[in-house]
Amino acid sequence: MLDLIILSLHFFICFLISIAIWRGPKDVDSHSSSTGTAEMEPDGLILIGKEDDIKRSQRITAKVNGREIVVFYHEGKFHAMDSRCYHEGGPLCLGEIEDINGQACIICPWHKYKITLETGEGLYEGINPLEPSPTPQWQSKGVKQRIHEVTIDNGNIYVSPPDLSVSFDSDYFADKYKNSGDLAMEKQSNSSSRASGGQKVESW
Repeated sequence: MLDLIILSLHFFICFLISIAIWRGPKDVDSHSSSTGTAEMEPDGLILIGKEDDIKRSQRITAKVNGREIVVFYHEGKFHAMDSRCYHEGGPLCLGEIEDINGQACIICPWHKYKITLETGEGLYEGINPLEPSPTPQWQSKGVKQRIHEVTIDNGNIYVSPPDLSVSFDSDYFADKYKNSGDLAMEKQSNSSSRASGGQKVESW
């Protein structure tokens, strides 16, 4: 009887711990990401959040007219871009930031695509076969990810509405997942894994 009570108590404690982890705070480390609904200001700028809060969390996602963007704070500068990778819609808000060839880049967590924070260019390593001893060098694919202009005013961070008269590759996934949340991100990830037999093909 005592064993049954101890076992029941053990399962109850495990259940409480799992609930605490699941509902725990999201903005506790430098790679945390929170999602908010942006507010339109009278001058057309869209309020994303408080400057100090974003500096503390170093990244935040927000919905702008149903479109999910991510704002990064990296090495003293704010950068905003579509949160879905131009390649296959991977969640850039979960990626690592690395310095590549003197440029800060977000690395897509799904397929390791490299995108500059400043310009939205896709980078790849290539060689010139005409050189006598070709060595890999970083090259640009051109601007692939939509960048959103950031404005800092009175301790608040704003972005300008996107100019949709110019299109970028990331627009496809921004539109595809418009008004969707993390659930769609997880569904896409799971279906991609199932379609490839649980393995993702990585492109470099």
